[in-house]
Amino acid sequence: MGWQGADWLERSERDDEEEPDVALDVLKISKGAAVADVGAGSGFITERLARRVGPTGKVYANDVQPQMLEMLKRRLERRKITNVELVQGAIDDPRLPKESVDLELLVDVYHEFSQPQAMLRRLREALKPAGRLVLLEYRKEDPSIPIRFEHKMTVAEAKLEVEAEGFTLAKVDESLPRQHILIFQR
Repeated sequence: MGWQGADWLERSERDDEEEPDVALDVLKISKGAAVADVGAGSGFITERLARRVGPTGKVYANDVQPQMLEMLKRRLERRKITNVELVQGAIDDPRLPKESVDLELLVDVYHEFSQPQAMLRRLREALKPAGRLVLLEYRKEDPSIPIRFEHKMTVAEAKLEVEAEGFTLAKVDESLPRQHILIFQR
């Protein structure tokens, strides 16, 4: 999604539609953890992650669009959030430090990658040895979800692509109203 779509990311009904706090509860993110919000956009999830990891933790807020990062920077300044580092990524590299991250979270992002295999390789390099890669993707299996078909994924599609780069699908959680929570281990 282009930066022009930031209003959609911040729509008032998004909490009810996606239940992001339920997803974060499932992930059991520890205080002091290092996490990456890959495709952070305007910071809808980044802010929640920053609260979860606390002042001793760190959030890498990654996006390929400088305009999104600028919006996110202003959001963090307004809310006085200081445990977030903005990272300008590329289409084939999130540019995260090697073996620095406990958890990488991609919320409705993976299907947007133009070079998914290259990106997955770099994401794997950024994870600590026991790190987790988590995809939240709209369920393609459910035609009632009002999202364009090309913005959805099946569990099988995600598993095939992500496991090809050395990850293992550890858990599929279906507690969200519209999205799969796909938890992969490094």
